[in-house]
Amino acid sequence: MRTEKTATLENEPELVRRAKSGDQRAFTELVKKYESTVYSFAFKVCRDEEPAAETLQDTFVNVYRKLNQFNGKSKFSTWLYQIVTNNCLMKRRKSKLEQQSVSLDSAGSSHTGQDPEDEVHPIHTVPLTETTPQDDMVNKELREHLDKAILMLPMDQRIAFILRDVEGRSSEEAAKILKTSVPALKSRLRRARVFLQKQLQEYMKA
Repeated sequence: MRTEKTATLENEPELVRRAKSGDQRAFTELVKKYESTVYSFAFKVCRDEEPAAETLQDTFVNVYRKLNQFNGKSKFSTWLYQIVTNNCLMKRRKSKLEQQSVSLDSAGSSHTGQDPEDEVHPIHTVPLTETTPQDDMVNKELREHLDKAILMLPMDQRIAFILRDVEGRSSEEAAKILKTSVPALKSRLRRARVFLQKQLQEYMKA
């Protein structure tokens, strides 16, 4: 026999409805369900534990205050990611790291008539076959270099890259999260991929 807790976790719309009506227990269940997801995404964007933890806290404060604004037209997780993304952007604007960002608006400006997202393949860093200890060391160094390169991306391109190529979300959902059009999302993603691939190529030549 299923418990009420199990049932509410499986029925998210009902859990959200109860939380909107002021049910603190339901809101707590939403926090428990998504806190690791929110922290993981914030850490991927910030690449630092402290701002990721601050973003986690800020996000659920915002969710608590704005929950009645959620109209159910999108998935709750999409709406939640919009809040996380906004918090990441706000934190970025306040950070001195903004001065270190590289403007890539002109990168790869040539147009071939293809879908902008499809012109550059996704970047994969996880080995698909068994590896030796030496391979593991090389892959670790490569991931560290990629992390540094990701931090150099403008925030809008960084988030587009993380949503699509790291978390595997669809272009449509990523565009909703970023509150932009699918073509604009794909353009950001293409510029991010071009820059990151260039950084990895230079690293491999070193």
